[in-house]
Amino acid sequence: MPAATKLPTSLSRLYARPGFLLRRAHQISAAVFEDACKELALTPAQFGVLTVLQAHPGLGQSSLARALGFDKVTVLRVLRGLETRGFVARGPSEDNRRNVSVSLTAEGTRVLQQAQRPAEKAYRRLMGPLDKEQQDQLLYLLQLLTGELEEEARAAFVPPPAPASRQAA
Repeated sequence: MPAATKLPTSLSRLYARPGFLLRRAHQISAAVFEDACKELALTPAQFGVLTVLQAHPGLGQSSLARALGFDKVTVLRVLRGLETRGFVARGPSEDNRRNVSVSLTAEGTRVLQQAQRPAEKAYRRLMGPLDKEQQDQLLYLLQLLTGELEEEARAAFVPPPAPASRQAA
C-alpha cells in the first residue's frame, strides 16, 4: 500500500487483518502460478490434483479431495476440466465399484512433467521478496496456523498415506 495514502482507521484495521492478507496472498499466489504456467493453461488446483495422482495412481475421488483440502464440488469441477483435456481418467474403484477412482493419463503425466519448471519458477517468484530465514518462518507459521485450526476448515485436509513401498524407506 502506498505510504502516502491515509486510510480511515476502519480500513487500516481491515487491511491488517490476517484473513484479508491471507486471501490477498492467495490471489497473488494463484496469479503468479497461472502466469508461469500460462502456456500449459494450468491452475494451481489442477497442478495439485495431477501431483497427488502421480504419487497415488487410482486414488478415490473422496480421498483426492481430502488430500488437497477440497470440498466435493471443487474436486469434481477440477476433475471434469482435467478429464475434458485428457489429463485424467475416472472409473469404478477396484475395491468398491460404487466408488470412483482417478488416474493420470499419459497426457496428464506429460503435462505434469512440463509444469515442473514453471511451477518452480512461480514458487521462487512468490517467495522472492523474502530472504531464506523469512521464507522458512512464513512456511512454519502457515503450517502452524493451518495445523492448529484444521478442525475449523470447511473441507478436511487428510494427506494420503505413503505407498507401502515408500513407507519402509
